[in-house]
Amino acid sequence: MGLLALAIAPGLAICIYIFWKDKYDPEPKKMLIWAFILGILSIIPAVILENMVVRSGMIFSDSIIKTAIYSFGGVAIIEEGVKFFVVFRFLYPKKDFDEPFDGITYAVMASMGFATLENVAYVVDNGIPTGIMRMFTAVPAHASFGVIMGYFMGLAKFDSARSNTNLALALFVPAVLHAAYDFPLLLNEQLAEGWSNGYKLLGALVALAISVFLSFRAIKIHQYNSPFKNDKGLKI
Repeated sequence: MGLLALAIAPGLAICIYIFWKDKYDPEPKKMLIWAFILGILSIIPAVILENMVVRSGMIFSDSIIKTAIYSFGGVAIIEEGVKFFVVFRFLYPKKDFDEPFDGITYAVMASMGFATLENVAYVVDNGIPTGIMRMFTAVPAHASFGVIMGYFMGLAKFDSARSNTNLALALFVPAVLHAAYDFPLLLNEQLAEGWSNGYKLLGALVALAISVFLSFRAIKIHQYNSPFKNDKGLKI
């Protein structure tokens, strides 16, 4: 029970934080739960697609360039792609998606559904140390990728002239950041000769720090530009 709580708590804490940040027109709780469930379900096609990549022999580990390609094409674009799909297909068209910040809210809820189920699997298999490490690394990484995805989806929803461009960025930018996070962790010992695990972790943490910085900026921008701000008697 303790392991399960450790695995679930980080994702739920981030969900609560984003709900709190949605100050001016909070989303219905049933929609947030639905987004979280969709995120959980999205891990099914992600696992299928990633296993197909593994079976095809496309786990590139014999060169740095091939490892970078695998980080993007074999992991990041798949995981961000399934999260993008469920948000775009099932949440983006809803009438409750009525301000740009809602893109962040729904994308993060879906991302946390995905990350929480993934986290349960890792923590149950590897124990408390892994749970503590992922609490400060992998789960916040998924959250920051979700914020950035949702930021561009929010722009796309309410800027029809640049909708397609912003939707493309909603998938591409989080996938690039995700790949940058995974890349140093996927380097094998031969390719990372002279790199200790600490250096590889540091590389991932740099990518995470950039993602978190961008996500906080995205949250502030959509908060600042909320069309519901004046309805609350607040100054823009």
